[in-house]
Amino acid sequence: MANTLLSKAERREERLGFLFISPWLIGFIAFAVFPIIASLLISFMKWDIYQAPSWVGWNNFNHLFHDKLFYKSMRVTLVYSAFAIPLGLVLGLALSLLLNMNIRGINTYRTLFYLPSVISGVAIAMVWKWIFNSDYGLLNYLLSLVGIHGPKWLEDPNWILTTYIIMSLWGIGGSAIIFLGGLQNIPGHLYEAAKIDGAKVVQRFTKITLPLLTPTLFFQLLMGIIGSFQVFTSAFMMNGRSGSAGGPENEGLFYMLYLYQKAFKSFDMGYASAMAWVGGLISFILAIIVYKTQGKWVFYDADDTQGKGKTA
Repeated sequence: MANTLLSKAERREERLGFLFISPWLIGFIAFAVFPIIASLLISFMKWDIYQAPSWVGWNNFNHLFHDKLFYKSMRVTLVYSAFAIPLGLVLGLALSLLLNMNIRGINTYRTLFYLPSVISGVAIAMVWKWIFNSDYGLLNYLLSLVGIHGPKWLEDPNWILTTYIIMSLWGIGGSAIIFLGGLQNIPGHLYEAAKIDGAKVVQRFTKITLPLLTPTLFFQLLMGIIGSFQVFTSAFMMNGRSGSAGGPENEGLFYMLYLYQKAFKSFDMGYASAMAWVGGLISFILAIIVYKTQGKWVFYDADDTQGKGKTA
């Protein structure tokens, strides 16, 4: 009905709009909608690629919740998230404060710190594998110079998860650049007024900078939660390729690495699809919990901080 009211020129413009957006629509349907629907259907099937899939109902999910390695991989991923995300946020914020200083050559420093975050994950993993090597690695060599005998980072089950958490800090340059954007959006007159009122550096940080950076913190926290359930490349390159799965005693068995092994080593596509849906659901629930709390700690402007402060 509404379409009949359009003029000839408007209908032509509408068709052109659909024509220009069609490549994105085709890609979205082919590479997002179709795989999502297919994985949901496959999660209720037994399929090893070589033979026709057969419907098994909820068997894959039942098996999943009785699988010790499923709980192991989930624990490894959650512990990694609990340490890597806060550590990345704190160090990323600290680095952004340094990169926000008005000093000579600051753009060069910003570029240098951002560069590691755009380097291929495979190349980074190979470099870190050498750094953490217990026999000839750089880290243990540096520790030996100060009389410390370094641990077997990748061979000791007590250290392997720590190794991955340290590795995760490689990308804080990208996080710092996002924080830097947030810092530069804070109105300068707020700092000038605070200085006139006699506020010290720490007070200006806690009363102005930190509250007005909470939208950026909120965004990075959400991305961190989602990203922590997608850790694969580093774990795969460090241990997964050698056939030792998740490293000694599976202490480096991340959720995505276990899913990969089920899909492309065991060729149990139904089980792997069930894992994908359960993992996605858990990360979605965590993201929703964080999203629901934003009303209590995220401030989108200076007036908002004052209003919430009075309420508190």
